[in-house]
Amino acid sequence: MKPTILTCAVTGTFPTRAHNPALPVTPEEIANASIGAAKAGAAVCHIHVREPDTGKPSMKLEYYREVVERIRRSDTDLVINLTAGPGGRFIPSDDEPARAAPGTMLTTPEIRTEHIVELKPEICTLDLNTQWFGGGAVINSPRSIKIMAERMYAAGAKPELEIFNTGDMVLAHDLIADGTLRTPALFQIVTGIKYGLPSTPETMSLMKSMLPAGSAWAAFGAGRHSFTMLAQAYILGGHCRIGMEDTVHLSRGTPTPGNAALVEKAVRIIQDLGGKVASVAEARQILGLAPRAGGARRAT
Repeated sequence: MKPTILTCAVTGTFPTRAHNPALPVTPEEIANASIGAAKAGAAVCHIHVREPDTGKPSMKLEYYREVVERIRRSDTDLVINLTAGPGGRFIPSDDEPARAAPGTMLTTPEIRTEHIVELKPEICTLDLNTQWFGGGAVINSPRSIKIMAERMYAAGAKPELEIFNTGDMVLAHDLIADGTLRTPALFQIVTGIKYGLPSTPETMSLMKSMLPAGSAWAAFGAGRHSFTMLAQAYILGGHCRIGMEDTVHLSRGTPTPGNAALVEKAVRIIQDLGGKVASVAEARQILGLAPRAGGARRAT
């Protein structure tokens, strides 16, 4: 059985410090959370950034740059996975739906991938969903996806295709067929988002059955089913994800003290089920990623 790659999604956009005061917000906190998660067993860290003073989601290159530089200077060789999801949200005004209401972040694919082109992470997310999500419409048009994919590949980054619904998987097949997406592709199946895929074994099995042949894939559950969906992904042969983007609780009623504690629990679950968590070097080999310049900096 191949080793299981464990990704830690350290902060996301929706949780706040009102949900859990340990949520990392500043670039330094996000970088430190990523490094701590790597030392706890994660091979990949999925990274969003926030406004340090308010904790609100941000797209500023300067914040991404600080996080990435801090990680690259650290004693860990973890795989950096930067989000390209922000910039797809449209909130219609009540009295004039064609006009954007406050909170809209819909922007061009070039702006959404500026930090990818500049910082050249090993992996970056490419959302394929268009749906109602978190009080707004997330819009990822095929044209926008094609431009973003082209810029990601040119930067040397491997797109992680985020799948929220069955239609997203159909779109992925079409984009592979027309040459927009390269194979073998990397998929991340997202469950637990309202109006998206429910967190059930049946859903996970269905989505696995729809994957293009030869694809690498992972899956996770948002919210209270985070650890049950992690186990389900492992059982079905996928890779796994956990982190404070997905859950701020270590168990029911117990807030997690940080991302590392979530990773440690995930490692225990995978090992208790008979699996082996991939080292960073193994994760790079499985995903076809080149070793970072200078080689691995820690034993794993």
